[in-house]
Parts: sequence; C-alpha cells; structure tokens
Amino acid sequence: MFCVELSQHAQRFLNKLDAHIKLRIEERLKRLGENPVPSDVKFICRADGDKVFRYRIGDYRALYKVKETDKIVLIAKIDKRPRVYGRLDL
Repeated sequence: MFCVELSQHAQRFLNKLDAHIKLRIEERLKRLGENPVPSDVKFICRADGDKVFRYRIGDYRALYKVKETDKIVLIAKIDKRPRVYGRLDL
C-alpha cells in the first residue's frame, strides 16, 4: 500500500475547483495508493531516479512520481491538458 501525497501546487489547484470536480479527482487519486501504476497511466520520464507518470482524469491530467523506496505516490501537478505539460518542475 502506497501513501498518496499532494504537492503544494497540486493542492492549490484542487482547492480552486468546483466541489464535484474536486471530489471526482480526489477519488481517482486515492486509487493510486492501492495500485500506483494502473493500466491507464502513461510513463513520461525519470526525475531524480523516480518514475514520472501521467494520469488522465477527464479533461484534467495529473503528473506524479512513484517513490518505490518510501512507498509514496507524490502528485506533483494537476491541470487541464494544454497547461499541465508546460514546465515540468518535478
């Protein structure tokens, strides 16, 4: 079982969303704790030795790292598709 954590950037973005969209995204992100690499994610790159994945949630994308040694899934960035890939500060 992995622990799902949100970065400050991701948390701020979620707080700005409507309640029903926020709830939908949070429910999908919680599932990553049980299975950090489900079949519908896409591997993006490696950053600091950790694998970075993209998770599609409707019109939104979540970029996250899987820290295998610490058993943590760190949600680095959440945004709409055109903006999420802008600057990858992971």
